[in-house]
Amino acid sequence: MSERRILVTSALPYANGPIHIGHLVEYIQTDIWVRFQKLRGHRCIYLCADDTHGTAIMKSARQRGISERAFIAEIQSEHERDFHGFHIEFDNYGSTDSPHNRKLCDQIWQALQDKGLIVQRQVTEFLDATTGESLPDRFVTGSCPKCQAENQYGDNCDKCGASYTATDLINPISTVSDTPPVLGKQDHFFVEIEAMHAFLDAWTQDENHLQVEVANYLKGHFLHEPLRDWDVSRPAPYFGFPIPGTDEKHYWYVWFDAPIGYMASTQEWCDRTGEEFDTWWRDDQTEIHHFIGKDIQYFHCLFWPAMLKAANYSLPTRVHIHGFLTVGGEKMSKSKGTFVKASTYLKHLDPNYLRYYYASKLGPHVDDLDMNLDELINRVNADLVGKFVNLGSRTAKFVAECGLSSRYPDDGGLFEYAAQSGNEIAQAYEHGDYNRAMRLIMSLADRANPYVESAEPWKLKKDPDQLDRLQDVCTVALNLFRQLAIYLSPVLPELAEKVSNLLGDPLVDWQQSQSPLLGTPVARFQHMLKRVDDKDINLMIEESKEREDEDRSSEHSADSGEHLLAEPLADECTIDDFVNVDLRVARVLEAADVPEANKLLKLTLSLGGEEKRTVFAGIKQAYQPEVLVGQLVIMVANLKPRKMKFGVSEGMILAAGLGEKEVFMLTVHDGASPGQRIH
Repeated sequence: MSERRILVTSALPYANGPIHIGHLVEYIQTDIWVRFQKLRGHRCIYLCADDTHGTAIMKSARQRGISERAFIAEIQSEHERDFHGFHIEFDNYGSTDSPHNRKLCDQIWQALQDKGLIVQRQVTEFLDATTGESLPDRFVTGSCPKCQAENQYGDNCDKCGASYTATDLINPISTVSDTPPVLGKQDHFFVEIEAMHAFLDAWTQDENHLQVEVANYLKGHFLHEPLRDWDVSRPAPYFGFPIPGTDEKHYWYVWFDAPIGYMASTQEWCDRTGEEFDTWWRDDQTEIHHFIGKDIQYFHCLFWPAMLKAANYSLPTRVHIHGFLTVGGEKMSKSKGTFVKASTYLKHLDPNYLRYYYASKLGPHVDDLDMNLDELINRVNADLVGKFVNLGSRTAKFVAECGLSSRYPDDGGLFEYAAQSGNEIAQAYEHGDYNRAMRLIMSLADRANPYVESAEPWKLKKDPDQLDRLQDVCTVALNLFRQLAIYLSPVLPELAEKVSNLLGDPLVDWQQSQSPLLGTPVARFQHMLKRVDDKDINLMIEESKEREDEDRSSEHSADSGEHLLAEPLADECTIDDFVNVDLRVARVLEAADVPEANKLLKLTLSLGGEEKRTVFAGIKQAYQPEVLVGQLVIMVANLKPRKMKFGVSEGMILAAGLGEKEVFMLTVHDGASPGQRIH
């Protein structure tokens, strides 16, 4: 088998929030494929980066009171930490806000201009009715103009996959102010992609590049008619790269510079390793594989190939497209605790569980992947613990002193059968049919375990005359165990490393599965994987619900500081608007910690007389409960009560500050009395 040179990417995670288990479908899927290729002896690099530009980043940084670059650096650190926690291993992880990316954007932009594909014209777009700011596509929601699905963003529909502009939405709403947006006019730059229609039609309909269902979708939804010009700019203010020659009045839209980030990350890797960039992006002998979700296939299968073609770079060999993650047949839900952040998962559960479960569900098509938590428990406990780990744990201890036999014993053809199965397993991995690969591997485990059960090594150990037989039985069992570990290593690299340490034989090559390991010592068996405990899953779900409650409490009490940072002054309001907010003096009668919450204190407030209110305030990191008792604070008294996991919050207290640890409650001099209104 000749060595292949393969460049692999996953979609760039947006630097505006944490990684969650839905994101991880793609990164685990890609990491498995990359590890498999490396195990087969191919030169394969896995590249990714944070997607860092856009109005959303600008607004989030402003809310935090920090610069955009400080904000994206903090998010990138969290992303890389979470990926590492799930054993996702990149050869380079960069940022789209890099000098390399800026240089490549300039180059590709010039290539598009040289081919006469760039035009500038005035467009009608949405502005927020309250601020007058231009609204990015993702800051407008409404009903899809094609299928009428509700709550869709202003660029594409996650129900039918249609792509459109925000002004096409039915009943649009600005997510900035929850009001209908107004129309305004701005100059934008466009790529006349229709000029490349014939090329794109031929490329997308080649079955080597895309799954059949994707090719059919693109043909039926876009390529059956002239392609619309692609809007690739946004007016200032915008966080991103300014378009050359526009005096920083126009910036490249995030979808222009984001895929170029694949190339910039490659350049960073080349600089570090001494490799030639053109070897990876301008050489027909290099395979380029993109792994993406179905919601962005339009950009990766039409715009991106057009950009590469125009700039004379290599085209993707294949774009591997997957569906969405659902939980129990529904979208992930914060209120149900199924919208789980990667960091929350890692507090409670082993990452190997999720890697194996996703592998057991992923196939070569664009189907959504549904997570059933009971099924996860059963598959991990039955397959990984009951069939795989158990095979090693109940035999290794018997040969810790004598090691493996120097010749391979007669096993009735078990090892040879598993070796021959390697080609079929490899083919399944290659085609992204991980579900089939896992079924084939576990069928081998189903053949191996009865051998141990019938040989009963625990009984042989008790008979001094059967020690040679015991060594032979354990040699067979541990070699079958090693075969399974090799076949599973793309999915479970941590377990493969533990098996390597047990047998003193690093598992680094697929071919190791074809011949037994003989005459070597066996280390003392160390714990490899515990069974999934549904209590841990319940704790994870409860913490995810708690985070949702805390997010809401921060909005409800306005005292977390995070929502107050460096906010611009609000639009003018009338005196009638202001008097609708009932601000009252309140005295803190009791203050108590909420042990199961990270931010909250429970306050009992007096509004004078017999009237008392309970308020949950996100000030735990700034105040000890005991110092609050007796203080006079300002309370919003006519806020609608909100039911939370910890109880009902019946108002909010006012505070200012720079963050969770720098929060300052607004207090009142002792001359005021509880219940008095603030004028």
